[in-house]
Amino acid sequence: MTNSCKVAVAQLQVGNFVRLPIAWKDHPFIFNTFKIKQQAQIEIIKNLGLEFVYVRPDRSDAPPLTSLEAEKSAAIIDNNLEQFSNELSQQKAKSIEAQQALRRHLQKTEKHFVRNVAMMRNLMNKLRNRPLDAVSEAQELVHGVCNQLLTDDKLVLHLMADAKSDDSIYYHSLNVAVLSMLVAKELGWSRKEIEWIGMGALFHDIGKLNVPTQLLRKIAPLTTAEQNYVNQHPLMGAELLTGANNFPAEALPIILNHHEFLDGTGSPKGLTEPDIDKLSQLVCVINTYDNLCHSDRTKKGRTPYSALGFIYKNYKTQLNQTVISRLVKMLGVYPPGSVVELNSGQFAMVMSVNLSQLLLPRVLVYDPTVPKEQAPIVDLEAENLNIVRCLPVAALPEKVLKYLNPREKVSYFLGSER
Repeated sequence: MTNSCKVAVAQLQVGNFVRLPIAWKDHPFIFNTFKIKQQAQIEIIKNLGLEFVYVRPDRSDAPPLTSLEAEKSAAIIDNNLEQFSNELSQQKAKSIEAQQALRRHLQKTEKHFVRNVAMMRNLMNKLRNRPLDAVSEAQELVHGVCNQLLTDDKLVLHLMADAKSDDSIYYHSLNVAVLSMLVAKELGWSRKEIEWIGMGALFHDIGKLNVPTQLLRKIAPLTTAEQNYVNQHPLMGAELLTGANNFPAEALPIILNHHEFLDGTGSPKGLTEPDIDKLSQLVCVINTYDNLCHSDRTKKGRTPYSALGFIYKNYKTQLNQTVISRLVKMLGVYPPGSVVELNSGQFAMVMSVNLSQLLLPRVLVYDPTVPKEQAPIVDLEAENLNIVRCLPVAALPEKVLKYLNPREKVSYFLGSER
């Protein structure tokens, strides 16, 4: 821990922010680092057989006692110490059980998400030869997401694993669809509009299947001619969908207009606000946000927190401000994938946000005493913790970066409150 000093256990006092130099399993406290709030905690630390701990003065309410003060302080005899220690151990056991339940729930949601990605891959591959089947399957997928959106009053937005490079178009399409439908729901749009948004967003990049792979993966900057060709993918996408007469006509403008900006600086046609329908305006915001969060051949992806801030500040004339405001409000101050510092002094990564409690997400906590595969995923509200600030990935020490492993391609998926 930075800025910490070695302090004899006898010199501890209430208000000291400490780190215990023993394994997490060998003490009854929920974390290895915490602020001492009562004398009984000091007595429990003494009973652990420790000679010293580490104290962080900048996070302490009071300095450690001097050697002289420690000698003068009377020994505390607390008959309830054993009871207090047992209560702490029970709280820790409950916390571990809750963490394991959270991890299982995340894994379940991840499996559901991976199945949907596989479905996306399958239906996109079907589009050329069996377009009607592809659209029907997409409608089923969208219908299921819409049902969850409109019936579950405890929605949770979860952070999913990194996309494999070959699957990035499917992850991106599903991500844009889920977030677009969620924002449409939050804006109070009708079920039909939410489902049209879902269909358009799922297929918005389908035209890229007609763009040569080497062009999409080219590391060097594209030439003007190459960029102009890539910019035609919305028109290619609309062309691919002409064979599917069951694709909703109301969703087709999304395929054509998801790169059109309100001020006329977008592509492929340079439309301005009066000529861009509201569904396309919404998907354009989400598509821009998702692209900012993804690393690609030319740039490093931003953290979700940074991407939201960047859109809010830099797209005043290009993107619909009502949609941006709703996206910011919906994802919260700390969107999944954000790297944060807790008031306990620990680093963490936001894993999921309950849409009804945006300031108290579930976070994966950096704890060097626990293997990263078993890293604690904690509910901030349950553990009485809060977030002090968001951090850029570059600010993390190397060991913390490897442990938390922030996503290069941020993907979200909906779950419910267990």
